[in-house]
Amino acid sequence: MAGKRISREKLTIRRMIALYQRRCPQAQDVVGTHFQALYEYASKRLDRCAFGEEKPACKQCPIHCYQPARREEMKKIMRWAGPRMLWIHPILTVRHLIDDRRPVPPIPEKYRSKKQKPEDISN
Repeated sequence: MAGKRISREKLTIRRMIALYQRRCPQAQDVVGTHFQALYEYASKRLDRCAFGEEKPACKQCPIHCYQPARREEMKKIMRWAGPRMLWIHPILTVRHLIDDRRPVPPIPEKYRSKKQKPEDISN
């Protein structure tokens, strides 16, 4: 089961996608099931995040778990919806901005490159 941080991230993403879908002029031509599928994809990626509850903001994460096309689409949605979220969901927005300032934790052992040696990481 997802912890508090992951659940909050999912809620923030759901609200951003919903806001984009309802109010963005470019989104009016897109089929509604597309956004549902995008949310389910993002939710699944959050559930499988290598960092778990200690995850950094996705834009700062050293492990990119989204497919490139979906990552670009999510960036577009966040750029459009982010500033508008402050007026509609101010608490979620402020918490997201606070999370954005968290330091990036070290990469978990199983995701490190096989070429990296432990002494290389500490330097």
